[in-house]
Amino acid sequence: MITMASSLEQLRQRLALFPGVGPKMAERLALYILRAPDHEVHQLLLAIEEARRQVIHCPVCFTLTEETPCRICADESRDPRVLCVVEQAAEVDAFEKTKAFRGRYHVLHGALSPLDGIGPQELKIAELLRRVHADQVKEVIICTNPTLAGETTATYLAEKLHPLGARVTRIGYGLPMGGDIEYADELTLTRALEGRREI
Repeated sequence: MITMASSLEQLRQRLALFPGVGPKMAERLALYILRAPDHEVHQLLLAIEEARRQVIHCPVCFTLTEETPCRICADESRDPRVLCVVEQAAEVDAFEKTKAFRGRYHVLHGALSPLDGIGPQELKIAELLRRVHADQVKEVIICTNPTLAGETTATYLAEKLHPLGARVTRIGYGLPMGGDIEYADELTLTRALEGRREI
């Protein structure tokens, strides 16, 4: 029983390392895995192994892909002179679902956070600057998250990009569709006012 309990605890601890998974959720996932039929667990392990083997970073934009370059970078109909800069690959998918952007992407793989030891060298910033220069990019849309790290990154990128001659823009922030103004925080309302446009 001691061996089983320590194995369960080890599984729970490993699952708790996943982003957004706290101790309670890790425990629920561990118990689900233990109760699941063998074939389901086997399929899960195969899927993890296959993804680890097949998924790579695109050598151009650094998103996750199984082809090189990724389908977006290889798409001739997309404008290579307009780049959308995001923190993580998942954000590329979020923008793609809108079908509103027809340029290309650049994934930084994080945001500047000196307290966490994340400086420009830990991100794909040098690659972005080389790309903007080499591809004669006309506009860089900075789409980092509205956090302290995201804002710091946006400011840093703008300072580095302006001398290259590209137009640097920032996505607007504001109220989500269906949201109530009375529940919005001050920063969201401020951003909503600052990002206003004519209708």
